Amino acid sequence: MTKQGLSIWLEATRPKTLPAAVAPVLLGTALAHRVGEAQVLPALICLGFALLVQIGTNFANDYLDGVRGTDTAARLGPPRAVAGGLVCARRMKWVAIITLAVAFLLGLSLIAFGGWWLLLVGVASVLCAWAYTGGPYPLAYNGLGDVFVVLFFGLIAVGCTFYVQTGFISPEAFWLGLAIGLIINNLLVVNNYRDIDEDRQAEKRTLVVLFGRKWASVQYGVSLLLALVVAFGFGFLGLGFWVFLSALPIAFGFRVNQSLIHAKSAKDFQLCLKRTALVAIGYSVLLSLALVVN
Repeated sequence: MTKQGLSIWLEATRPKTLPAAVAPVLLGTALAHRVGEAQVLPALICLGFALLVQIGTNFANDYLDGVRGTDTAARLGPPRAVAGGLVCARRMKWVAIITLAVAFLLGLSLIAFGGWWLLLVGVASVLCAWAYTGGPYPLAYNGLGDVFVVLFFGLIAVGCTFYVQTGFISPEAFWLGLAIGLIINNLLVVNNYRDIDEDRQAEKRTLVVLFGRKWASVQYGVSLLLALVVAFGFGFLGLGFWVFLSALPIAFGFRVNQSLIHAKSAKDFQLCLKRTALVAIGYSVLLSLALVVN
């Protein structure tokens, strides 16, 4: 593969979205450490599974939106591989399928740590990764993309990461999963905010298309606020001073939201996306630090 070809495939992974895979695994592992049950191997498997599902979802989205004609040359975001003619649709389709299949096979090894019921989680994760923009009822085209992100990259990711290391589920895992899921979903909010005109033409009914950009800005801010409430709740329950440092990335997130409102160019939206990813990583790192230190 040439250097240019490698660059195309790296861009197709959508690296700015990959914090969506890392952040919940970090939080789930930190919470497991807090109860004295952290285990390196299942944590690394969870991380690998999450990254592969995220990348596979991005590949599938590139292929499916490309063949549907949703992505066009007029979009403000970075050019997509299939829509831009950089990768043929058939190749992207099979790379997406293979990536998700490898994710599924890797996830099977978690059964040894958490039991056979995790097979259902693996199947659901892979199927929904494709159903996000594919199948007879694409989630992203019917206002359910946000539900998918919060559920799979928040609640399930944190909960399962914690469970395979400890053998049980706790209310703390639920609240951490909800908090980071909401922050991660702001990556989707930025994308949908940017692509509202194109999505309307393609009849892609995202929440931003259904309710408008003002709604998107409110959603972005409310998600940050709820994540802050969760973090402070942990602080008042005894995590101490460190947990309140998680307010710093949240405060930065509110500034990003203001930038999003005034964004006009592709560069503006790319910066908002990058900074939203930094909010997710900053929140998860600082809150994980609080869980480990205390």
